[in-house]
Amino acid sequence: MAERFQLQGQHGKSGVRVSRVWGRPAAAGGDVIVEWNVAVSVVSDCLPSYTSSDNSAIVATDSIKNTVYVKAKECTEVVSMEEFAVILGRHFTSLYPQISEATVTIVERPWERVYVDGKPHSHGFKVGVEKHSTEVIVKKSGSLVINSGIQGYSLLKTTQSGFEGFVRDRYTLLSDTRERIVATEVTAWWRYPFEHVSQLPSKPFCFTQRYQDVKRVLAETFFGPPDVGVYSPSVQNTLYLMAKEVLTRFPDISSIQLRMPNLHFLPVNLSSKENSGLVKFADDVYLPTDEPHGTIEATLSRPMSKL
Repeated sequence: MAERFQLQGQHGKSGVRVSRVWGRPAAAGGDVIVEWNVAVSVVSDCLPSYTSSDNSAIVATDSIKNTVYVKAKECTEVVSMEEFAVILGRHFTSLYPQISEATVTIVERPWERVYVDGKPHSHGFKVGVEKHSTEVIVKKSGSLVINSGIQGYSLLKTTQSGFEGFVRDRYTLLSDTRERIVATEVTAWWRYPFEHVSQLPSKPFCFTQRYQDVKRVLAETFFGPPDVGVYSPSVQNTLYLMAKEVLTRFPDISSIQLRMPNLHFLPVNLSSKENSGLVKFADDVYLPTDEPHGTIEATLSRPMSKL
């Protein structure tokens, strides 16, 4: 309590960019490199620093930044970003008596191994597109929340999509269709079931592999079989099927949230007084747009699960 008011505060460091290389011989799969943008926020009993000139309980944000690099150095074996976030969270909540909770958010730049003459290069990488992200909350009691996700995952089908039977009123100009391009940029967040640090498997859980698995299942469900595809009656239905397939395939994921903007490809028809059919649309020429776009999102959870 600060005078007659209730005060809550937290502080930390954002934009801590760190890259870690684990050198390995080609026979063991070659070098591994990660590039992470780390943010740490701690809940700390340092209210006098807000209400007076007493900074004695503050862990300086510069110290928080330095800790990120020290802990990265101490990870002599390859770790996932989720594991690294847990390491940081446990460090801050155990070392400092005044810190009761730490939230660690990491976004990974997607460096991918290159292939030369069909073979994986031992130390060559190229940057990908979609980004892996995580948010881990660790409390002093050991309580744990691990959310992971993907950002900027662009998917498009040139056919096998439609939209019809929607509400029609005096504001409606859109026509029913069973033939259109459907495109989106998926943002997904899913929660792992570990609710306490003691529940983490003694054998490291491969968060990185699960991320790749979820990414693959999302795409497979969106596209359908490679030769015939699968019809999408709406982005809403496709989103639900994608989320449902993730929870069905992976019992170690308790809930998933998907945000899938409908990125429109508008049919182009052009005519003039001299030529009434200069460009006549036949499912072939489109104007790609990203704004404005439809916004579709939903969360699918197992019973008693929260995201």
